[in-house]
Parts: sequence; C-alpha cells; structure tokens
Amino acid sequence: MSAPNKSYDPVEVEALKPEQIARMRDEALAAIAAAGDLAALHEAKVAHAGDRSPLALANREIGALPPHAKADAGKRVGGARGEVKRALAARQAELEAERDERVLVEEAVDVTLPYDREPAGARHPLTTLMERIEDIFVAMGYEVAEGPEVESEWLNFDALNIAPDHPARTMQDTFFVESAATDRDQSGVVLRTHTSPVQIRSMLDREPPVYVICPGRVYRTDELDATHTPVFHQVELLAVDEGLTMADLKGTLDHMVQSLFGEGMTTRLRPNYFPFTEPSAEMDMECYVCRGASVGDPDRPCRTCGSEGWIELGGCGMVNPRVLTACGVDPEKYSGFAFGFGIERMLMFRHNVEDMRDMVEGDVRFTRPFGMEI
Repeated sequence: MSAPNKSYDPVEVEALKPEQIARMRDEALAAIAAAGDLAALHEAKVAHAGDRSPLALANREIGALPPHAKADAGKRVGGARGEVKRALAARQAELEAERDERVLVEEAVDVTLPYDREPAGARHPLTTLMERIEDIFVAMGYEVAEGPEVESEWLNFDALNIAPDHPARTMQDTFFVESAATDRDQSGVVLRTHTSPVQIRSMLDREPPVYVICPGRVYRTDELDATHTPVFHQVELLAVDEGLTMADLKGTLDHMVQSLFGEGMTTRLRPNYFPFTEPSAEMDMECYVCRGASVGDPDRPCRTCGSEGWIELGGCGMVNPRVLTACGVDPEKYSGFAFGFGIERMLMFRHNVEDMRDMVEGDVRFTRPFGMEI
C-alpha cells in the first residue's frame, strides 16, 4: 500500500492557481459592478456565485488535495468567494435603493388632482323611476309582485274578462308564442300585453286581503316611433279587501301623484270602459307645468298639456266581479280597485322627454344626466 502523496503541490492544479482564482474573482466583481438593475444582478449572481460558477467548481477541487495542501487552497478560494458575496450584497442594496427612489417618482399620485377625471356612470331612468314608484307603495304597505313575461291567454285575457273576440286578442296587438287554441279547454301562449296577469296570479296565490304593485316589461305590436314602442314598461296596482270603494282608489291616486310630482297636485276621474273594471275611469292629473293657468289664456300656452290643464296618466276602476270570481274571490264579500299606467309615459311627463326612441337606443348622452340615483 502506497503512502499519501505529501509532496503534491496544489499550485500545479490549474483551477487553484493564485492567478486563476484572482481572475475568477475579478471577472465576478466586474460583472456585479456592471449590473444595471436587479434582473442583471441576478444573472451575474447565478454566473459567478452559483453552484456551477468557476469559483464553485474550483472549490470542489480542494477535496481531492492531500490534507496539508487544503488549507492554503481553501483560503484562496474562500477569500475570493467572500469578496464576491460582499460585492453582491452591496450592489443589491444600491440597486434596491435606486428602484425605490424611481418608484416614488414614477408612481407618485397627486392627491390634489380632480377625482372625477373619468366620467360618472348612470342608471337608466326607467329603472330609477320604476323603483321610486315601488318605494312609494311599499311605504303604504303594498307588496311588489312579479310574474313571467310569457303568459297563457287565459291569464292574459280570459281571467280579465276580455272576450275571445276582443280586438286586443288579435294579431294586431298581441305577440303570439303559440297560436290561439281552437279547443276551448286549452289556451294559447302570448307575450303579456300588460302586467295584469300578475294581478291574477296574486289573487290565485294569496288569500284576501291582497295589496300588490306589479311593475314589469310588456309587449304589443306597435311600431317604434316618438310616442310608441313594441316593448315598454307598466306598473299596475291591485287592492282587494272588504269595503273598498272608489274613494279609496281616489285617495291612493292622489298620494301617488303628489309623491311623484309634488305637493298640491290633484287628480280627476273621467268615466270610461275597461272589461276588467266596473265602474271604470281614466285618471288625469293636473298639469305640473302650468297648473291649469294656460286654460283659456292664449297668451300663456302650455306645450305639456296643450293648454287643457290636465294630463292623462292611465286607466283605473273597481275590479270587475267577474274577475274576482275567476280568481276564486267572493265578490259578495270582497271588493277591489286597480289602476295602471306606462312608465315611459310617466318619464316623458316628469322630464320633458320628447322622443320615446331615446329611451331604448342606449345612448349614454340620454342616461348620463339622470345620474346614479338609487
């Protein structure tokens, strides 16, 4: 067995020669100093201080040396790696400080600038108005009721005392999803022409007393023009209880109009005919612009009411006993009143909107003035 090679000179190992160690160190220090940002410094760290860097590979050569030769080689390599490590730490601190200063300048926020540089959004005024009307009646104790927009003919017509030969049931006014059935025991399917089917559903689902408000989208075969649209919104009210009269209806209408248009506004009822109410009436409210002052005064014309002093809002009346009977409500014990009007028409009155097409075209210039009222 041969003895250890104690005469082996580590200087003869190329990677451990002093000049080679110094060259590796100098290259590493130069690369670190040349790193212009943290990403470049990371690349320099991997290249000159990583596991596969020249100094790391030279350090592995020390393990093969005889014991008495390891000390000097370890000092040379360890000293060089220590200098590289300290240089990395110092350069990283410098670059991080530069980055933080740059971020403070580039990402600074001037809190004195106007906060509303982006244009504010807006809710559609039809939605806002419909919710305001709901709030008025919810405060009076009414419940908001909803129903499907695709309805059976029975709910949309028959239960409301609208006869099969009524003009509203023809293709001139109604969108039919399924054609009208020839069998009297069956019913066609339509896009609802009013929200009255929700009233029918409410009476079928609830025991009297019933106090509901029924807002929603309805459909009729109208052409889209300045005053008509095939898809529009209605809100209808139904109250069924013992002892209700036209006086209760009139008081409810007065409260609604004053809540929407201001104190002191009055309403009037003109006799009319609707198959689902008896007696029936058209509801008018006092012109909110001229308050009737334009009537008979050619020097003070009013465009809003046409100098008539009144504006028509919609139909109303006491619920027809036939409608109560169709819904299983005893007309000898209970009475009820109902009314309905178009939300688009109400919006035109309240805000002087002249063309109904503006409400459906989606132009933000129309909705933005109404703001974000909730």
